[in-house]
Amino acid sequence: MAGILQSSVGLLKSRLSRRIVFWVFLSIVLIEAAIFVPAVIGRRRDKLADLQRVSSEVLFTVKNNAMAGVSTDQILVEAEQRISPDSVILGLALYTPAGELLGHFGELPEIDASEVPGPEPVTRRMAGGQRYDVAWPSEDVQDSYVLVVRHDSSGVGPELVAFGLRIGGLVILISGFVTLWTIVVLERLLILPILYLRDDLIEAGAAVRADKDPQFYAPSMKRRDELGEVTQAFCQMYSQIRQEICDRKQAELALREEQQKSEALLLNILPESIAKQLKLMPGAIASRFDDVTILFADIVDFTGLAAKVSPTDLVEALNQLFSAFDRTAEALGLEKIKTIGDAYMVVGGLPNPIPQPAHRIADMALTMQTVAASLNRQDGTGPFQLRIGIHSGPVVAGVIGLKKFSYDLWGDAVNVASRMESQGTANQIQVSQASYEKLKFDYHFVPQGSLNLKGRGSMQTYLLVDKHSEI
Repeated sequence: MAGILQSSVGLLKSRLSRRIVFWVFLSIVLIEAAIFVPAVIGRRRDKLADLQRVSSEVLFTVKNNAMAGVSTDQILVEAEQRISPDSVILGLALYTPAGELLGHFGELPEIDASEVPGPEPVTRRMAGGQRYDVAWPSEDVQDSYVLVVRHDSSGVGPELVAFGLRIGGLVILISGFVTLWTIVVLERLLILPILYLRDDLIEAGAAVRADKDPQFYAPSMKRRDELGEVTQAFCQMYSQIRQEICDRKQAELALREEQQKSEALLLNILPESIAKQLKLMPGAIASRFDDVTILFADIVDFTGLAAKVSPTDLVEALNQLFSAFDRTAEALGLEKIKTIGDAYMVVGGLPNPIPQPAHRIADMALTMQTVAASLNRQDGTGPFQLRIGIHSGPVVAGVIGLKKFSYDLWGDAVNVASRMESQGTANQIQVSQASYEKLKFDYHFVPQGSLNLKGRGSMQTYLLVDKHSEI
């Protein structure tokens, strides 16, 4: 019993349990109240009927005396003598059928005889329920008198209270027992399975987050009712959701891998800042840069090499050389623009500003010479030789077109840098006057003289030899 009580009290922590128990208890109380109220009313009626039966005995005496022709005073005297000292009758009065008082003894009743038209007795409680008057019509007293008897009804109220307490206690006892039993039944049949299912829902969420197999309890109950069907449906739903999540994760993983490949490919084609800008605002992108330094490099006698070696060997040699250039450009923070055949183009100072872009381009050119000299040509004529041209100035850079787009440069500075390379000398780095002015204090130069450029006229050029030694 103690275990049941403890379990039931613990079960009341459930909001659903409290709500069900409350309505069950209230329903039982209402049902018992529907029985209790009529029972109290009936009890009150029976108690007053007992008082009326006592007065009917007096009525019998008065009626016999009236039939015998006894006088009114004598009737009252004999009636008073027949009433015992502990009787509930406190007084009696005789009236004429017209309502005139003929005589009385004890307490005078308050019912007016004129209010008794007959043939049924008239009853009335007086003095806050402490007195009960019964008026018998003249038909019951040989049509000679109207008899009114006063009773002491003070005991009716306490009796009804005691009766109500007994019935009320019984109602509470029955309601409590039924409620307790309801709690026990609810615990076994409804509440605990719902709580287990709730815990399984929490376990399912944790299992999904941790990507592990859950340990469900509700399916182990193997119920064959609606809750069992709900549990089975929950397990099926979880399996479907788990499968959907696994499929989605695999799809997201594959999509992420493809996206990373696309991002890597895009960043291999375009600068990172330009790639981000192109993703946000598709279309033509162009920006002006007032001071950049451009380098063009070309392999000397590449056409002769291409005629003597196989395409595979040619591409492998070109890839080895240009890959070394790419690593050098990345290390110096320069932006490779493109390769066209055996020509290599790189720029410093865009799309993001860097310190001393001309100096970095000069270092790039010197490194390219060193790399080329370390690699022998496949035709056996010795190491690779480069022509390199450098120029500084303003350009416009951007991306145009819809397909196979690339990041490119436009402007007179590009043309001048290209002329510095194409009209240069093998194994030499030809530098324009603009770039020379930026580099002359940190690098060794040899004046090259004037170079006549189409559309630009005569331009002073210099040959970059090496970098000043750092002290």
